[in-house]
Amino acid sequence: MSARAGRRVVVVGDVLLDREVLGGVHRVAPDAPAPVVDVEEVRESPGGAGLTALLAALEPSAEVLLVAPVADDDAGRRLRSLLRGVEVVALPHAGGTRRKSRVRADGQVLVRLDDGGPGTPQPDAASLGAARAALASADVVLVSDYGAGTTREPRLRELLAEAARRVPVVWDPHPRGGAPVPGCALVTPNLAEARGSLAAHHLDAASLRPEELAAELRALWDAGAVCVTAGARGAYCAAAGSEALHLPAEPATGDPCGAGDRFAASAALEVARTGALSPALARAVRDASAWVAAGGTNGFFAPAPAPVAQRPAGLSPAEVAARVRAAGGTLVATGGCFDVLHAGHIGCLEAARGLGDALVVLINSDESVRRLKGPGRPVVGQEDRERVLRALASVDAVAVFTEDDPRAALAQLRPDVWAKGGDYGGAELPEAELVRSWGGRVVLLPYLDGRSTTSILAAGAGRA
Repeated sequence: MSARAGRRVVVVGDVLLDREVLGGVHRVAPDAPAPVVDVEEVRESPGGAGLTALLAALEPSAEVLLVAPVADDDAGRRLRSLLRGVEVVALPHAGGTRRKSRVRADGQVLVRLDDGGPGTPQPDAASLGAARAALASADVVLVSDYGAGTTREPRLRELLAEAARRVPVVWDPHPRGGAPVPGCALVTPNLAEARGSLAAHHLDAASLRPEELAAELRALWDAGAVCVTAGARGAYCAAAGSEALHLPAEPATGDPCGAGDRFAASAALEVARTGALSPALARAVRDASAWVAAGGTNGFFAPAPAPVAQRPAGLSPAEVAARVRAAGGTLVATGGCFDVLHAGHIGCLEAARGLGDALVVLINSDESVRRLKGPGRPVVGQEDRERVLRALASVDAVAVFTEDDPRAALAQLRPDVWAKGGDYGGAELPEAELVRSWGGRVVLLPYLDGRSTTSILAAGAGRA
């Protein structure tokens, strides 16, 4: 594997400039029965594949390239300036920058205005060469189709088809876009898109359940897997050689705008990291639910986010870290095996959470626990340990590391505080010097005497 460890993400798709026109309504127009919005603020942010690329770039170890048509106008230049942390491979763009303007009054959308475009790519030899080089360097390709024509351009489709034969391609389709190229690792239509895609081929879609839609589309598109997202109902996946997989969504109330982009970005990142489909989809469902609960795109780009302590559970460690830093807060991390959760663990976690604005827990993988504790451990697998920890009010996010100590995971997260149980007192932690290298501090916490996983297991064995 390359030095990038499989984390160069190339996003291909259509970009647009999202505008939020914010104000209040205090009167009705005298010449028509229409509310008058007194504009207080205008926010601009990347939309379409631009948002998808920004979400992928939240992952600390991901290197993100965006291949997209970009107009050579003032709005296009503003759009590029907003894509911080993303390398842009720009294709010539037909017409002006596509803009979507939502007019909001007192938090409610009154109207959406679309202008610009059409945004169809008009690649020349130079931009095609740059796109080819970008795709050749990818560890995973994420196609974010917003219907402007990028996925219908024949030469770009050839490049994407070539990429699908070499690396995983995750394709987030659009009703006005081109069909996924053969060989995609994963295609992620929502329920309406799935039904529309089958109907366009004169196939009966109305009577099919989501998992049946996914199976039909997988065969139609010659894809490794198709995952149909169904909002609050979760996601339904059909994969080669496997029974249908249902991934229930965590209950969330909020703005769903951008949830599909969040789902696709999380799935692509996890596929790049592990190559495994089921964990990638589980993470994608969690992240999409958390995205909705956090206010969607409006919440993500809001200049003054709510206190991190009020953020919903289920965010990834990278998202938690980004939100804490955006709010000027303190990020705390702690770590361990957490094999059999007991009162000593709970006390340490609560104390660690009290040191800052959010707590990320780094846990040893099953293989790491076995190396540290012996062949009989862990007694609880890492997925269950992770799920239990996520359910605690004191824990904002959980990450699993495979090494014997958390230094590599800490180097990615770079917390302000690294907290450990007081049973380490008197011994220098191997990771302490690393944490201090970026200005972080190490804090030892009181340990509840007499509580340990080893003693609990020994006591249980004695009673057996």
